[in-house]
Amino acid sequence: MFDSKTDRRSRERVPVRLPLTVRPKDGNAEQAAYTRDLTSNGVFFYSDSGFSEGSQLEMVLILPPELTFGEKRWVCCQASVVRVEEDAGRRYGVAAVIEKFEILPEIPD
Repeated sequence: MFDSKTDRRSRERVPVRLPLTVRPKDGNAEQAAYTRDLTSNGVFFYSDSGFSEGSQLEMVLILPPELTFGEKRWVCCQASVVRVEEDAGRRYGVAAVIEKFEILPEIPD
């Protein structure tokens, strides 16, 4: 029997606040957001705008060395929204499953 209080994640969450850029696949403008936590297959982030469950997103962020085993890495993620929470501060919490990601090349200064 399923216990609703059981955490169903298959990977360990890493609590980390990182800036990210989010762009819905439907063509709306990109927006700034920040993460609350990450796993290798999911992300929870806060945004000033809400998203609909099932929405497809593209996210770009820099993963810190602690999460990449040595060097910071720019990544681009394709994700699908699985849950949206609205808080009293007019901010939205968004849980998304990462379906695909790629490490972006570092651009020299």
